[in-house]
Amino acid sequence: MTTTHPTKPLARGRVSRRALLRATASTVALAGMTPAQQLFAPSVAHAALKIEKEDLKFGFIKLTDMAPIAIAKELGYFEDEGLFVTTEPQANWKVLLDRVITGELDGAHMLAGQPLGATIGFGTKAHVITPFSMDLNGNAITVSNAVWADMKKHVPNGPDGKPVHPIKADALKHVVEKYRAEGKPFNLGMVFPLSTHNYELRYWLAAGGIHPGFYSPTDISGQIMGDVLISVTPPPQMPATMEAGTILGYCVGEPWNQAAVFKGIGVPVITDYELWKNNPEKVFGITAEFQKKYPNTTLALTKALIRAGMWLDAENNANRPEAVKILSRPEYVGADYNVIANSMTGTFEYEKGDKRPVPDFNVFFRYYATYPYYSDAVWYLAQMRRWGQITDAKPDSWYADIAKQVYRPDIYLAAAKLLVAEGKARKEDFPWETDGYRASTTENIDGIGYDGRKPNAYIDGLKIGLKGTERVQGIKVVSN
Repeated sequence: MTTTHPTKPLARGRVSRRALLRATASTVALAGMTPAQQLFAPSVAHAALKIEKEDLKFGFIKLTDMAPIAIAKELGYFEDEGLFVTTEPQANWKVLLDRVITGELDGAHMLAGQPLGATIGFGTKAHVITPFSMDLNGNAITVSNAVWADMKKHVPNGPDGKPVHPIKADALKHVVEKYRAEGKPFNLGMVFPLSTHNYELRYWLAAGGIHPGFYSPTDISGQIMGDVLISVTPPPQMPATMEAGTILGYCVGEPWNQAAVFKGIGVPVITDYELWKNNPEKVFGITAEFQKKYPNTTLALTKALIRAGMWLDAENNANRPEAVKILSRPEYVGADYNVIANSMTGTFEYEKGDKRPVPDFNVFFRYYATYPYYSDAVWYLAQMRRWGQITDAKPDSWYADIAKQVYRPDIYLAAAKLLVAEGKARKEDFPWETDGYRASTTENIDGIGYDGRKPNAYIDGLKIGLKGTERVQGIKVVSN
């Protein structure tokens, strides 16, 4: 795929003469075709979508993985679908979700756990769905310079004299124990209770023998029985909060790990790619009500987002420098170009000067990144159960049912078929035959296998966390 350059958006509500001519010709051509022929007719397929709502407002948080939204807007992909999109950064993840539910936003860049949590009623109760997975990987865990200095004593060096990666939480355990012996809390930050960042931080800690704490129906702090105290900090505030000493480390998406390196206040010790190779990250979320009311609009926006993902990963990330320019603008991420480029263009810097190639730190299309797999949803639900956000045991069938209520590969594949028919995507780039579950994997920090078809077996195989019929009562774990 060749590099595509941004086009100047049309004025709101206007349609170009070219678009009018194309639509007229397409309507005439479609009249003589069967529905199946219409679907796969390259020059006219998109005209079959009668857009129910053209003017849309999408929300996002200032993170580099909101890129598909920015690219679809700036390169005219939304406009190609007859959509006039405005974008708006949100103060935090809770505000973002609430505004999608109330309809103030038509859709948004979301934490993958948010549609699931809302649908099962953890916090806010609403049926939120996703037809599009925005990316794989993209997060890291950063600690303060002082914590790293203590950790580093327990991390082996390679022949080049640099720390051997991946760095396990075993090295942090010594530091946490030291703080506890001195009667001091060990405070860590993540962005939201239903965030990938919360679950990744907990996963890393638990794999190193550090208990991250439980949730219960009466205590949603997530700190019950914890060796550390994990709390919420909005992503852009992470570096400053750590610099002030309020937290000693955090898990967040980019560019806020690299910002700590540039400011000289902290060291990213592990990326989520090292925690779980090609793990699912953000999703694009809309309400089920929106999709039901505007089915063709949903297909159109999904088509545009797929094209954006394709462009971001095209030609071995050749378009990434241009993407970084767009993201660095104040209306999007608003961080320095070099800070964003440090991870977005295929590298990642740990200690100052220790920059290593990580070509898959951000993945937006390859490895079927944009397909909303049921097994990805099940992993998030399994973590919610592991830490007590889902209070009671559920059968495997429950996990599968919730995944299918929220993750909508049917919408995704319908959009993909239209793109293939229009000649804008290749048929071989989509997983047409999948049942919605990725192959089981052990490519994670603890080597414990994950099979999305068997969530209870997976949960029971983890060393720290609720198992079987266990639940949290007061400050203890009890069994039914």
